[in-house]
Amino acid sequence: MTSSSSTLASPRPEADRRRWFALAIVMTAAFMDLVDVTIVNVAIPSIQRDEGASFSHIQWITAGYALAFAAGLITGGRLGDIYGRKRLFLIGIGGFTLASALCGFAVNPDMLVASRILQGAMAALMVPQVLSIVHATFPAHERGKVFGMFGAIVGLGAVSGPILGALLTEWNLFGLEWRPIFLINLPVGIAGLILGRKFITESKAPHALKLDLVGVVLVTLGLLMLLYPLTRGRELGWPTWGYVVMAGALVVFAALVAYEKRKAARDGSPLVELSLFKVKSFAAGIAVQTVFGVGLGIFFLVWTLYMQVGLGWSVLRAGLTGVPFSIAVSAAAGMSVQMLVPRFGRKVLQAGALIMAAGVLIYIWEAERYGMSIASWQMALPLVVMGAGMGLIVAPLTDAILSEVPREHSGSASGLINTVQQMGNALGLGLVSVVFFGSMSDHLSRPEVGPAFVDAFQNALIWVAVVMTAIFLLMFALPKRPAQHVEGAETAGTPGITPLDKAPELVG
Repeated sequence: MTSSSSTLASPRPEADRRRWFALAIVMTAAFMDLVDVTIVNVAIPSIQRDEGASFSHIQWITAGYALAFAAGLITGGRLGDIYGRKRLFLIGIGGFTLASALCGFAVNPDMLVASRILQGAMAALMVPQVLSIVHATFPAHERGKVFGMFGAIVGLGAVSGPILGALLTEWNLFGLEWRPIFLINLPVGIAGLILGRKFITESKAPHALKLDLVGVVLVTLGLLMLLYPLTRGRELGWPTWGYVVMAGALVVFAALVAYEKRKAARDGSPLVELSLFKVKSFAAGIAVQTVFGVGLGIFFLVWTLYMQVGLGWSVLRAGLTGVPFSIAVSAAAGMSVQMLVPRFGRKVLQAGALIMAAGVLIYIWEAERYGMSIASWQMALPLVVMGAGMGLIVAPLTDAILSEVPREHSGSASGLINTVQQMGNALGLGLVSVVFFGSMSDHLSRPEVGPAFVDAFQNALIWVAVVMTAIFLLMFALPKRPAQHVEGAETAGTPGITPLDKAPELVG
């Protein structure tokens, strides 16, 4: 498909087998991003020990990635709409691979933090294209299956990350200590770059769009003003300027909305497609995604610190302890879209929130009952329950959010989905300072560390349970069933769904 004539004669998306190869490639990239996050969480204590990294460095190794990721996702999604999703995906995966190499060869904690920020920025170009390519390539009736696969990949990434991170750290390959957790991205990234060039079909918005530079500045500034004080607040003693800057972020976001409305009316090329928020399923799903990100941001970091620092477990034991959780996520996500949502609709997602909350409460009870003597097998029950709940949410939620989004705005929508998830995640990481470290004394003797971490872990889990309850209530705003599961939803008359014969031009 190299000539213009062959482009016009190319088969429609549902008849093009190449789309399944493209799906495998973009899913691998999403898998690489997910594994990278979970690998880093497992290796944090090792990095702290081997590099002499401070708690500030540790927060920035995780939150710096999330900040750069969140700040760039909307722009990355829109760049894909304008210049081509394949092109931006390849640039992103190439940059992500290079940044992974820089992380792996970092000579000090400061270089590692800077490389992680670059890695997050490159992921912001790569990740929005995953959902955009899927949304623009697959017809509505196939997207449920695809998002079910995506949910399973999320679970598989969660399975592989902790185990792989634990093994690579324990093995100390070639005396590189924790560095292989980043260097492993190199062969995967290079393969994705080569195969992506061959199999991914280019797609972009059907109408010429321009990059909204003012919107880029405003959205990036607003996100940084909101997230930076949260990330550094505890370390700096919660200074007054931090609250002022966060309040100023709300002013910036208000200015962004006003500007984007004028921009849309003037030339139809806003960075943030505000009309998407008129789609009820999208607006409600975005709210759920944001709050869900907060809960996950809190849980995963404090869980790692609890096991490795509080309980004194090895990185391998901590990684293997998480396997039941990850398997449950993968299994529940894989069947939720395919089997459960078509029959029960949003009740599946609401059940997931309640099940996850129940798992959190069981975990709190066990942490209190067993204290420092808790065993990995005793954590299996709450982790399986929590994983099953999370699996029932992750795949159907993406499906529900995108189900009524016009294809020409799939890049903008995907960027927003990923942005609010990462913004919630960064908010959660920032709140760790309050809900976890804030409940501990700054000066603990060695014997006091373990019990203090156990108590702080329980305190943080109470907040996670509250978040899950809030998500359950927010889900009442979701449509009872995603559009593609409603009879007749794939017809041309369905609001928000672009018929296949009017899909954006696909350029081979």
